[in-house]
Amino acid sequence: MDMRRNTQGNGNDQIPVQENHTVNELRSREASDPARVLMFSQRNVYKPEAWRCTFHEFERIVQQIDSVDVLAPSPGRFFRMRRNNAQRIGKVLPLVVNPGLPKMRLDRDYDLFLAVCEKPSELLNIDVLRGWKERCRTSVCWLPEMWIKDMPHLRASLKVVSKFDHVFLNVARTVEPLSKAIGKRCLFLPAGIDSSLFSPYPDPPARFIDVLSIGRRSEKTHAVLLQMARRKKIFYHYDTMKDLHVYDLEQHRLLMANLAKRSRYFIVNPGKIDTPHEIEGQIEFGYRYFEGAAAGAILVGDHPDSQEFRQYFPWRDAVIRLPFDSDRISEVLEELEMQPERQASIRRANIVQTVLNHDWANRWETILATVGLGPLPALLERKASLKELSARIGQEGRDGSGE
Repeated sequence: MDMRRNTQGNGNDQIPVQENHTVNELRSREASDPARVLMFSQRNVYKPEAWRCTFHEFERIVQQIDSVDVLAPSPGRFFRMRRNNAQRIGKVLPLVVNPGLPKMRLDRDYDLFLAVCEKPSELLNIDVLRGWKERCRTSVCWLPEMWIKDMPHLRASLKVVSKFDHVFLNVARTVEPLSKAIGKRCLFLPAGIDSSLFSPYPDPPARFIDVLSIGRRSEKTHAVLLQMARRKKIFYHYDTMKDLHVYDLEQHRLLMANLAKRSRYFIVNPGKIDTPHEIEGQIEFGYRYFEGAAAGAILVGDHPDSQEFRQYFPWRDAVIRLPFDSDRISEVLEELEMQPERQASIRRANIVQTVLNHDWANRWETILATVGLGPLPALLERKASLKELSARIGQEGRDGSGE
């Protein structure tokens, strides 16, 4: 387990944490101002799977723009076996069993306790930290993924999440049933993006990848794109392995950003669209939309016909509609190829809208406003820098230059 102290981006020291030590005992003695946020991170618990990149990115940005202590436990002996047992028990009983992490306790106060749990089963890990409810003025759990069909089998996880003052979900349709289940109002907040990493500006590279497809895909659409690639009509970049483990999450994220901002078209579809039995008709939008838009690629694919999607992607041509499992991808691309001005307009709008509205700084600002905390200077500086970038992109568009 490690404890990292970070005050507005200045804190790479790692402090070893022993079982049953207090967080206060392990703080840096050189820290002048106590951190106001305690972040419970699961970065050391699980293997580096590609889909975990997004919220590792979120944690990194929050550490840069706020005053944060990071508590990142590491698994103890027999973790896998104990975790499996804890999950089995938690499916049928509201009984939270330690999955095999060292216990910790707090003996100092924080303004905010923040826990990012990418899957409901990860909520069980939080119970190893004692005193967070009493020592933290308010608490937030960001739960990216919880599908309605799974809720009856998550009794222990629901017990843990009910302890939080505020619960944010990336899946809009789950907000109401989860609110009823835990007896408090949950909120929808979609994923975000490190827009400075994904933006092709200030020096846009050549877009030599014609079509980029990452993760889940329609095999029918994929077959058409493969045929186009075989005929040497396009450079089609797609996944060729199913194993989601990567060497290093930050390196993988950098590669993803560099591919996206060198791509002309970016395939997007709702979450778990190729495994409908896992979601039973619950259609949600995820990370791909923000990644492709931030990079200035043209998004091609399907999306939920929902108020939430229209709220966060309200601009024209945010997604060029192609129903999932369609074989019309060739026709759609050919039509766009005949409209270079439309392409340029779409790219600019995607980048500008993402820079202004979908950076992780925007999401953190929403969380702070919800819990009644003001932004620190580093957050305001990041937003000001992004606003300057968007103004430059807009000016280049008016001048007829740029992408």
